[in-house]
Amino acid sequence: MNAYLNESNFTMVEEGFTTRDLLENLLVELCQVSDQQAFFVADLGDIVKKHLRFLKALPRVKPYFPVKCNGSEGVMRLLAELGAGFACTNKAEIARVQSIGVPADKIFYSSPCKQVAHIKYAASHGVRLMTLDNEVELSKVARSHPDARVLLGIAADSSPSAHPSMMFGTTLKSCRHLLETAKEQAVEVVGISFHLGSCGLDPQAFAQSVAAAQLAFEMGTELGYRMHLLDIGGGFPGTEDTRAQFEEIAAVINSALDLYFPDGCGVEIVARPGRYYVTSAFTFAASITAMEEVPAEQPGSDGRWDGGTGPPVTGRWCILIPCGCSISPLQKPCPDHPSHSSSLRGPPGHAEDRIADGLELPELHVGDWLIFEDMGAYTVASSSPLGGCSQPQITYAMSRVAWKAVQLFQGKPPQTEDDRDSTCAPLSCGWEMAETLCVTPVFAPASII
Repeated sequence: MNAYLNESNFTMVEEGFTTRDLLENLLVELCQVSDQQAFFVADLGDIVKKHLRFLKALPRVKPYFPVKCNGSEGVMRLLAELGAGFACTNKAEIARVQSIGVPADKIFYSSPCKQVAHIKYAASHGVRLMTLDNEVELSKVARSHPDARVLLGIAADSSPSAHPSMMFGTTLKSCRHLLETAKEQAVEVVGISFHLGSCGLDPQAFAQSVAAAQLAFEMGTELGYRMHLLDIGGGFPGTEDTRAQFEEIAAVINSALDLYFPDGCGVEIVARPGRYYVTSAFTFAASITAMEEVPAEQPGSDGRWDGGTGPPVTGRWCILIPCGCSISPLQKPCPDHPSHSSSLRGPPGHAEDRIADGLELPELHVGDWLIFEDMGAYTVASSSPLGGCSQPQITYAMSRVAWKAVQLFQGKPPQTEDDRDSTCAPLSCGWEMAETLCVTPVFAPASII
Protein backbone atom coordinates (compact mmCIF):
# COMPACT_ATOMS: atom_id res chain seq x y z
CA MET A 1 0.00 0.00 0.00
CA ASN A 2 1.31 3.43 -0.92
CA ALA A 3 2.13 5.45 2.20
CA TYR A 4 1.10 9.00 1.28
CA LEU A 5 1.52 10.48 4.77
CA ASN A 6 4.14 9.94 7.46
CA GLU A 7 5.14 11.66 10.69
CA SER A 8 7.57 13.97 8.89
CA ASN A 9 4.62 15.66 7.14
CA PHE A 10 3.13 17.18 10.31
CA THR A 11 3.80 18.19 13.90
CA MET A 12 2.77 15.49 16.35
CA VAL A 13 1.09 16.94 19.43
CA GLU A 14 -0.07 15.34 22.63
CA GLU A 15 -3.70 15.22 23.69
CA GLY A 16 -4.67 18.42 25.45
CA PHE A 17 -2.27 20.52 23.34
CA THR A 18 -4.63 22.61 21.27
CA THR A 19 -4.48 24.32 17.92
CA ARG A 20 -4.57 27.64 19.78
CA ASP A 21 -1.50 26.59 21.82
CA LEU A 22 0.41 25.80 18.64
CA LEU A 23 -0.69 29.04 17.01
CA GLU A 24 0.42 31.12 19.97
CA ASN A 25 3.81 29.37 20.07
CA LEU A 26 4.31 30.16 16.39
CA LEU A 27 3.36 33.80 16.97
CA VAL A 28 5.97 34.12 19.71
CA GLU A 29 8.63 32.65 17.41
CA LEU A 30 7.66 34.89 14.50
CA CYS A 31 7.72 38.02 16.62
CA GLN A 32 11.27 37.21 17.71
CA VAL A 33 13.07 35.86 14.65
CA SER A 34 10.96 36.22 11.51
CA ASP A 35 9.49 38.87 9.26
CA GLN A 36 6.71 36.53 8.15
CA GLN A 37 3.39 38.35 8.09
CA ALA A 38 0.85 35.55 7.68
CA PHE A 39 0.53 31.82 8.21
CA PHE A 40 -1.95 28.96 8.56
CA VAL A 41 -2.23 26.31 11.27
CA ALA A 42 -3.99 23.19 9.99
CA ASP A 43 -5.43 20.61 12.37
CA LEU A 44 -5.26 17.39 10.35
CA GLY A 45 -7.02 15.57 13.17
CA ASP A 46 -10.13 17.60 12.40
CA ILE A 47 -10.07 16.25 8.83
CA VAL A 48 -9.72 12.69 10.14
CA LYS A 49 -12.77 13.31 12.31
CA LYS A 50 -14.73 14.67 9.32
CA HIS A 51 -13.80 11.65 7.21
CA LEU A 52 -14.98 9.15 9.83
CA ARG A 53 -18.16 11.17 10.25
CA PHE A 54 -18.75 11.13 6.48
CA LEU A 55 -18.28 7.37 6.22
CA LYS A 56 -20.67 6.78 9.11
CA ALA A 57 -23.38 9.14 7.83
CA LEU A 58 -23.14 8.16 4.14
CA PRO A 59 -21.90 4.55 4.09
CA ARG A 60 -22.72 4.02 0.41
CA VAL A 61 -20.98 7.17 -0.82
CA LYS A 62 -17.30 7.38 -1.78
CA PRO A 63 -15.78 10.87 -1.30
CA TYR A 64 -13.76 12.61 -4.00
CA PHE A 65 -12.14 15.75 -2.60
CA PRO A 66 -12.18 18.80 -4.96
CA VAL A 67 -8.57 19.96 -5.17
CA LYS A 68 -9.58 23.54 -6.03
CA CYS A 69 -11.06 23.83 -2.53
CA ASN A 70 -7.68 23.28 -0.85
CA GLY A 71 -4.74 21.90 -2.80
CA SER A 72 -2.22 22.01 0.05
CA GLU A 73 0.05 19.00 0.17
CA GLY A 74 -0.76 18.02 3.75
CA VAL A 75 -4.49 17.87 3.04
CA MET A 76 -4.02 15.85 -0.15
CA ARG A 77 -1.62 13.39 1.49
CA LEU A 78 -3.95 12.83 4.44
CA LEU A 79 -7.06 12.29 2.31
CA ALA A 80 -5.15 9.98 -0.03
CA GLU A 81 -4.02 8.01 3.03
CA LEU A 82 -7.64 7.76 4.15
CA GLY A 83 -8.65 6.34 0.76
CA ALA A 84 -10.45 9.34 -0.72
CA GLY A 85 -10.40 10.13 -4.42
CA PHE A 86 -9.79 13.56 -5.93
CA ALA A 87 -11.86 15.79 -8.20
CA CYS A 88 -9.63 17.94 -10.42
CA THR A 89 -10.62 20.85 -12.65
CA ASN A 90 -7.49 21.20 -14.79
CA LYS A 91 -4.21 19.51 -15.68
CA ALA A 92 -2.28 21.37 -12.96
CA GLU A 93 -4.51 19.82 -10.30
CA ILE A 94 -4.21 16.39 -11.92
CA ALA A 95 -0.42 16.74 -11.93
CA ARG A 96 -0.40 17.87 -8.29
CA VAL A 97 -2.43 14.87 -7.17
CA GLN A 98 -0.43 12.39 -9.23
CA SER A 99 2.84 13.90 -7.93
CA ILE A 100 2.14 12.40 -4.50
CA GLY A 101 1.40 8.99 -6.02
CA VAL A 102 -2.40 8.95 -6.37
CA PRO A 103 -3.35 6.52 -9.18
CA ALA A 104 -5.37 7.70 -12.18
CA ASP A 105 -8.41 5.62 -11.22
CA LYS A 106 -8.77 7.73 -8.06
CA ILE A 107 -9.02 10.97 -10.08
CA PHE A 108 -12.20 12.51 -11.49
CA TYR A 109 -11.81 15.31 -14.06
CA SER A 110 -14.83 17.22 -12.79
CA SER A 111 -14.74 20.53 -14.65
CA PRO A 112 -17.79 21.08 -16.89
CA CYS A 113 -15.67 23.27 -19.21
CA LYS A 114 -12.34 21.80 -20.23
CA GLN A 115 -9.50 22.95 -22.48
CA VAL A 116 -8.60 20.50 -25.23
CA ALA A 117 -4.96 20.47 -24.10
CA HIS A 118 -6.09 19.51 -20.59
CA ILE A 119 -8.31 16.71 -21.92
CA LYS A 120 -5.34 15.34 -23.86
CA TYR A 121 -3.20 15.62 -20.72
CA ALA A 122 -5.77 13.62 -18.76
CA ALA A 123 -5.85 10.99 -21.53
CA SER A 124 -2.06 10.66 -21.61
CA HIS A 125 -1.93 10.28 -17.82
CA GLY A 126 -4.64 7.63 -17.56
CA VAL A 127 -7.43 9.80 -16.13
CA ARG A 128 -10.63 8.51 -17.76
CA LEU A 129 -13.54 9.63 -15.56
CA MET A 130 -14.89 13.08 -16.44
CA THR A 131 -18.12 15.00 -16.73
CA LEU A 132 -19.75 17.05 -19.49
CA ASP A 133 -23.11 18.73 -20.02
CA ASN A 134 -23.28 20.01 -23.62
CA GLU A 135 -22.48 19.11 -27.21
CA VAL A 136 -19.39 21.32 -27.42
CA GLU A 137 -17.75 19.51 -24.51
CA LEU A 138 -18.92 16.18 -25.90
CA SER A 139 -17.24 16.89 -29.22
CA LYS A 140 -13.97 17.88 -27.50
CA VAL A 141 -13.93 14.67 -25.46
CA ALA A 142 -14.80 12.51 -28.48
CA ARG A 143 -11.86 13.95 -30.45
CA SER A 144 -9.28 14.17 -27.68
CA HIS A 145 -10.02 11.28 -25.30
CA PRO A 146 -11.73 8.30 -26.97
CA ASP A 147 -11.20 6.15 -23.85
CA ALA A 148 -12.99 8.58 -21.52
CA ARG A 149 -15.73 7.36 -19.18
CA VAL A 150 -18.25 10.17 -19.06
CA LEU A 151 -20.77 11.28 -16.47
CA LEU A 152 -23.54 13.38 -17.97
CA GLY A 153 -24.03 16.49 -15.85
CA ILE A 154 -27.64 17.41 -15.22
CA ALA A 155 -28.93 20.68 -13.80
CA ALA A 156 -29.48 20.40 -10.06
CA ASP A 157 -32.92 21.20 -8.70
CA SER A 158 -32.49 24.32 -6.54
CA SER A 159 -34.24 27.43 -5.33
CA PRO A 160 -34.36 30.69 -7.33
CA SER A 161 -31.84 32.20 -4.91
CA ALA A 162 -29.32 29.46 -5.57
CA HIS A 163 -25.71 30.13 -6.45
CA PRO A 164 -24.98 30.70 -10.19
CA SER A 165 -22.69 27.66 -10.25
CA MET A 166 -25.83 25.53 -10.07
CA MET A 167 -26.69 26.56 -13.62
CA PHE A 168 -24.17 24.00 -14.91
CA GLY A 169 -25.75 20.85 -16.26
CA THR A 170 -28.14 19.92 -19.02
CA THR A 171 -31.89 19.80 -18.45
CA LEU A 172 -33.79 16.52 -18.42
CA LYS A 173 -35.54 17.73 -21.58
CA SER A 174 -32.19 17.91 -23.41
CA CYS A 175 -30.72 14.84 -21.75
CA ARG A 176 -31.89 12.23 -24.28
CA HIS A 177 -30.59 14.23 -27.24
CA LEU A 178 -27.17 14.58 -25.60
CA LEU A 179 -27.08 10.86 -24.83
CA GLU A 180 -28.00 10.05 -28.44
CA THR A 181 -25.27 12.39 -29.70
CA ALA A 182 -22.74 10.70 -27.40
CA LYS A 183 -23.79 7.36 -28.88
CA GLU A 184 -23.20 8.64 -32.39
CA GLN A 185 -19.71 9.85 -31.43
CA ALA A 186 -18.84 6.60 -29.61
CA VAL A 187 -18.41 8.30 -26.24
CA GLU A 188 -18.93 5.95 -23.30
CA VAL A 189 -21.45 7.37 -20.83
CA VAL A 190 -21.33 5.52 -17.51
CA GLY A 191 -23.56 7.60 -15.29
CA ILE A 192 -25.00 10.92 -14.15
CA SER A 193 -23.58 13.83 -12.17
CA PHE A 194 -25.07 16.86 -10.44
CA HIS A 195 -23.65 19.51 -8.12
CA LEU A 196 -25.65 21.62 -5.69
CA GLY A 197 -22.79 23.73 -4.36
CA SER A 198 -22.21 24.79 -0.77
CA CYS A 199 -24.63 27.66 -0.22
CA GLY A 200 -26.88 26.29 2.49
CA LEU A 201 -29.56 24.74 0.29
CA ASP A 202 -32.64 22.95 1.50
CA PRO A 203 -31.64 19.27 1.95
CA GLN A 204 -34.68 18.30 -0.13
CA ALA A 205 -32.83 19.69 -3.16
CA PHE A 206 -30.61 16.61 -2.92
CA ALA A 207 -33.64 14.32 -3.00
CA GLN A 208 -35.09 16.11 -6.02
CA SER A 209 -31.77 15.89 -7.86
CA VAL A 210 -31.39 12.18 -7.10
CA ALA A 211 -34.89 11.62 -8.49
CA ALA A 212 -33.96 13.53 -11.66
CA ALA A 213 -30.76 11.48 -11.96
CA GLN A 214 -32.81 8.28 -11.85
CA LEU A 215 -34.84 9.45 -14.85
CA ALA A 216 -31.63 10.26 -16.73
CA PHE A 217 -30.31 6.79 -15.84
CA GLU A 218 -33.38 5.24 -17.44
CA MET A 219 -32.79 7.22 -20.63
CA GLY A 220 -29.19 6.05 -20.80
CA THR A 221 -30.12 2.44 -20.15
CA GLU A 222 -32.75 2.54 -22.92
CA LEU A 223 -30.04 3.71 -25.33
CA GLY A 224 -27.80 0.81 -24.43
CA TYR A 225 -25.37 2.44 -22.00
CA ARG A 226 -24.20 0.54 -18.93
CA MET A 227 -25.11 3.21 -16.40
CA HIS A 228 -23.46 2.37 -13.09
CA LEU A 229 -22.09 5.56 -11.49
CA LEU A 230 -23.89 8.46 -9.78
CA ASP A 231 -22.05 11.60 -8.63
CA ILE A 232 -24.05 13.67 -6.13
CA GLY A 233 -21.53 16.50 -6.10
CA GLY A 234 -20.96 18.80 -3.15
CA GLY A 235 -23.00 21.03 -0.89
CA PHE A 236 -22.07 19.71 2.54
CA PRO A 237 -21.49 22.31 5.30
CA GLY A 238 -17.99 22.75 6.70
CA THR A 239 -19.09 24.25 10.04
CA GLU A 240 -21.88 23.62 12.51
CA ASP A 241 -23.51 27.07 12.31
CA THR A 242 -25.47 26.31 9.14
CA ARG A 243 -29.20 26.12 8.56
CA ALA A 244 -28.98 22.45 7.63
CA GLN A 245 -26.67 20.18 9.63
CA PHE A 246 -24.56 17.55 7.88
CA GLU A 247 -26.42 14.60 9.42
CA GLU A 248 -29.74 16.10 8.34
CA ILE A 249 -28.53 16.39 4.75
CA ALA A 250 -27.08 12.87 4.90
CA ALA A 251 -30.39 11.43 6.11
CA VAL A 252 -32.24 12.98 3.17
CA ILE A 253 -29.62 11.68 0.72
CA ASN A 254 -29.77 8.16 2.17
CA SER A 255 -33.56 8.10 1.90
CA ALA A 256 -33.42 9.26 -1.71
CA LEU A 257 -30.75 6.73 -2.62
CA ASP A 258 -32.72 3.91 -0.99
CA LEU A 259 -35.77 4.92 -3.02
CA TYR A 260 -34.26 5.59 -6.43
CA PHE A 261 -30.95 3.64 -6.34
CA PRO A 262 -31.48 0.89 -3.75
CA ASP A 263 -28.55 -1.05 -2.38
CA GLY A 264 -27.72 -3.94 -4.71
CA CYS A 265 -28.86 -2.18 -7.89
CA GLY A 266 -25.29 -2.08 -9.19
CA VAL A 267 -24.89 1.72 -9.04
CA GLU A 268 -21.80 3.16 -7.32
CA ILE A 269 -22.30 6.50 -5.53
CA VAL A 270 -19.62 9.19 -5.26
CA ALA A 271 -19.66 12.74 -3.90
CA ARG A 272 -17.39 15.79 -3.91
CA PRO A 273 -17.28 17.18 -0.35
CA GLY A 274 -14.90 20.15 -0.25
CA ARG A 275 -15.76 22.75 2.38
CA TYR A 276 -17.03 19.92 4.57
CA TYR A 277 -13.54 18.45 4.95
CA VAL A 278 -11.30 21.47 5.39
CA THR A 279 -13.16 24.61 6.50
CA SER A 280 -12.89 24.11 10.25
CA ALA A 281 -9.42 22.54 10.11
CA PHE A 282 -7.55 25.73 9.16
CA THR A 283 -6.85 28.83 11.27
CA PHE A 284 -5.25 31.85 9.62
CA ALA A 285 -3.11 34.50 11.32
CA ALA A 286 -2.12 37.77 9.63
CA SER A 287 -0.28 40.79 10.97
CA ILE A 288 -1.40 44.36 10.41
CA THR A 289 1.05 46.12 8.12
CA ALA A 290 -0.72 49.47 7.78
CA MET A 291 -3.58 51.41 9.30
CA GLU A 292 -5.52 54.51 8.46
CA GLU A 293 -8.10 56.39 10.49
CA VAL A 294 -11.12 57.24 8.37
CA PRO A 295 -13.38 60.13 9.46
CA ALA A 296 -16.99 59.27 10.22
CA GLU A 297 -18.16 61.27 7.20
CA GLN A 298 -16.09 61.65 4.06
CA PRO A 299 -16.84 64.46 1.60
CA GLY A 300 -18.62 63.19 -1.47
CA SER A 301 -21.91 63.32 -3.24
CA ASP A 302 -22.96 59.86 -2.07
CA GLY A 303 -21.58 60.07 1.46
CA ARG A 304 -19.27 57.09 0.98
CA TRP A 305 -15.59 56.90 1.74
CA ASP A 306 -13.16 58.08 -0.90
CA GLY A 307 -12.87 55.67 -3.80
CA GLY A 308 -14.82 52.86 -2.20
CA THR A 309 -18.17 51.19 -2.47
CA GLY A 310 -20.58 50.13 0.21
CA PRO A 311 -21.67 51.83 3.44
CA PRO A 312 -19.75 54.68 5.11
CA VAL A 313 -16.73 53.45 7.05
CA THR A 314 -15.93 54.94 10.43
CA GLY A 315 -13.05 54.40 12.81
CA ARG A 316 -10.07 52.32 11.68
CA TRP A 317 -9.21 50.90 8.29
CA CYS A 318 -6.74 48.01 8.75
CA ILE A 319 -4.86 46.65 5.75
CA LEU A 320 -3.75 43.02 5.99
CA ILE A 321 -1.00 41.66 3.74
CA PRO A 322 -1.23 37.83 3.80
CA CYS A 323 2.10 37.32 2.02
CA GLY A 324 5.70 38.41 2.12
CA CYS A 325 5.32 41.96 0.80
CA SER A 326 4.66 45.03 2.91
CA ILE A 327 3.81 48.71 2.67
CA SER A 328 4.84 51.66 4.80
CA PRO A 329 2.65 52.24 7.88
CA LEU A 330 0.46 55.33 7.74
CA GLN A 331 1.12 57.47 10.81
CA LYS A 332 -2.29 58.63 12.02
CA PRO A 333 -3.55 59.65 15.44
CA CYS A 334 -5.33 56.84 17.31
CA PRO A 335 -8.61 57.69 19.06
CA ASP A 336 -8.55 56.63 22.69
CA HIS A 337 -11.56 54.32 22.78
CA PRO A 338 -11.88 50.68 23.88
CA SER A 339 -13.17 49.57 20.46
CA HIS A 340 -13.47 50.96 16.97
CA SER A 341 -15.68 50.29 13.98
CA SER A 342 -13.13 48.91 11.54
CA SER A 343 -12.69 47.64 8.02
CA LEU A 344 -10.17 45.04 6.93
CA ARG A 345 -8.39 45.11 3.58
CA GLY A 346 -6.01 42.78 1.79
CA PRO A 347 -3.14 43.69 -0.55
CA PRO A 348 -3.85 47.01 -2.36
CA GLY A 349 -5.00 46.52 -5.94
CA HIS A 350 -6.09 42.92 -5.44
CA ALA A 351 -9.47 42.11 -6.95
CA GLU A 352 -10.69 40.79 -3.59
CA ASP A 353 -8.95 43.22 -1.26
CA ARG A 354 -12.13 44.05 0.68
CA ILE A 355 -12.31 41.53 3.54
CA ALA A 356 -14.85 42.92 6.00
CA ASP A 357 -16.55 46.16 7.05
CA GLY A 358 -18.19 47.32 10.23
CA LEU A 359 -16.20 45.14 12.66
CA GLU A 360 -15.90 46.28 16.26
CA LEU A 361 -12.22 45.68 17.07
CA PRO A 362 -10.09 46.68 20.08
CA GLU A 363 -7.19 49.12 20.01
CA LEU A 364 -4.83 47.78 17.33
CA HIS A 365 -1.36 48.70 16.14
CA VAL A 366 0.84 47.89 13.18
CA GLY A 367 2.44 44.53 13.93
CA ASP A 368 -0.50 43.14 15.88
CA TRP A 369 -2.03 39.89 14.70
CA LEU A 370 -5.58 39.00 13.73
CA ILE A 371 -6.67 35.36 13.93
CA PHE A 372 -9.38 33.95 11.67
CA GLU A 373 -11.02 30.58 12.21
CA ASP A 374 -12.69 28.31 9.64
CA MET A 375 -10.30 29.32 6.87
CA GLY A 376 -9.65 26.01 5.13
CA ALA A 377 -11.86 26.36 2.05
CA TYR A 378 -10.80 28.36 -1.01
CA THR A 379 -8.10 30.26 0.90
CA VAL A 380 -4.92 28.41 -0.12
CA ALA A 381 -3.88 29.82 -3.48
CA SER A 382 -2.80 27.37 -6.18
CA SER A 383 -0.31 29.88 -7.62
CA SER A 384 1.70 32.84 -6.39
CA PRO A 385 -0.43 35.73 -5.18
CA LEU A 386 -0.39 39.24 -6.56
CA GLY A 387 3.10 40.70 -6.99
CA GLY A 388 4.93 37.40 -6.66
CA CYS A 389 4.57 37.27 -2.87
CA SER A 390 5.41 34.05 -1.13
CA GLN A 391 2.57 31.83 0.02
CA PRO A 392 1.68 31.90 3.71
CA GLN A 393 3.34 28.99 5.47
CA ILE A 394 1.11 26.11 6.60
CA THR A 395 1.95 24.28 9.82
CA TYR A 396 0.18 20.93 9.98
CA ALA A 397 -0.58 19.31 13.33
CA MET A 398 -2.17 16.04 14.43
CA SER A 399 -2.66 14.32 17.77
CA ARG A 400 -1.29 10.86 18.44
CA VAL A 401 -4.83 9.48 18.70
CA ALA A 402 -5.69 10.86 15.26
CA TRP A 403 -2.50 9.39 13.83
CA LYS A 404 -3.43 5.96 15.22
CA ALA A 405 -6.81 6.26 13.50
CA VAL A 406 -5.06 7.06 10.21
CA GLN A 407 -2.84 4.02 10.64
CA LEU A 408 -5.94 1.85 10.90
CA PHE A 409 -6.70 2.85 7.31
CA GLN A 410 -3.26 1.50 6.39
CA GLY A 411 -4.22 -1.88 7.83
CA LYS A 412 -1.94 -1.45 10.84
CA PRO A 413 -3.86 -2.54 13.97
CA PRO A 414 -3.36 -0.82 17.35
CA GLN A 415 -0.57 -2.42 19.38
CA THR A 416 -2.36 -2.63 22.71
CA GLU A 417 -5.81 -2.80 24.20
CA ASP A 418 -5.37 0.79 25.36
CA ASP A 419 -4.72 1.81 21.77
CA ARG A 420 -7.94 0.12 20.66
CA ASP A 421 -9.89 2.08 23.25
CA SER A 422 -8.21 5.33 22.33
CA THR A 423 -9.33 5.18 18.71
CA CYS A 424 -12.79 6.17 19.94
CA ALA A 425 -11.41 9.22 21.73
CA PRO A 426 -11.39 12.73 20.23
CA LEU A 427 -9.11 12.82 17.19
CA SER A 428 -8.46 16.52 16.77
CA CYS A 429 -5.59 18.17 18.60
CA GLY A 430 -8.05 20.89 19.56
CA TRP A 431 -11.06 18.90 20.78
CA GLU A 432 -10.18 19.15 24.48
CA MET A 433 -10.23 22.96 24.50
CA ALA A 434 -12.25 24.50 27.31
CA GLU A 435 -12.84 27.48 25.08
CA THR A 436 -13.17 27.54 21.31
CA LEU A 437 -12.11 30.25 18.90
CA CYS A 438 -15.67 31.04 17.94
CA VAL A 439 -15.39 34.69 16.93
CA THR A 440 -14.09 35.75 13.54
CA PRO A 441 -11.73 37.50 13.73
CA VAL A 442 -10.20 36.80 17.13
CA PHE A 443 -7.73 39.47 18.20
CA ALA A 444 -4.34 38.43 19.51
CA PRO A 445 -1.66 41.10 20.11
CA ALA A 446 1.86 40.40 18.97
CA SER A 447 3.00 40.07 22.57
CA ILE A 448 0.39 37.32 23.28
CA ILE A 449 -0.89 39.03 26.37
